[in-house]
Amino acid sequence: MNRNPSTQEVVITRVFDFPVELVWKAWTNPSLVMQWWGPIQYTSPRCEIDFREGGKFLFCMRAPDSQGGQESYSAGVYKKIVPMERLEFNQYLADQDGSYIDPAQIGLPSDFPANVEFVIEFVAKGEQTELKITEYGWTPGEMVKYAIMGMNQSLDKLAENIGPIYRSKES
Repeated sequence: MNRNPSTQEVVITRVFDFPVELVWKAWTNPSLVMQWWGPIQYTSPRCEIDFREGGKFLFCMRAPDSQGGQESYSAGVYKKIVPMERLEFNQYLADQDGSYIDPAQIGLPSDFPANVEFVIEFVAKGEQTELKITEYGWTPGEMVKYAIMGMNQSLDKLAENIGPIYRSKES
């Protein structure tokens, strides 16, 4: 259900070949988040998580040197946590201290939202996990296309970088 008629929701579903416990940790453990957050060629040199309802997070994403190497930050607040099943939080652009930045004030297009609400659902399917990400608050336009592409690339990196942790524990 779309929360605002002038915005759209984005839904991305992915199945991972490892158990829900590992996918959960990939979203909640800062050292694991840093291994996959950001699109292809981007790195995540910093991640802070106060993992509790009302707790804040701060994720850093660094562009490759060929694109200027700049760092950008996103932050938010955890609203609901149901271990191994569901995360609800908001996310917004931030400075390195986690303070809100208005996207328009830094020259981003008008279709870049000031705040996006997330619902992440984790469904255990034996040794696999179905992950469903729903984002609310996107204005139709180019930026939502980049957001979908970026999240899909991040999830590709999650599969590539976190999967080997599971497979090495199986051996």
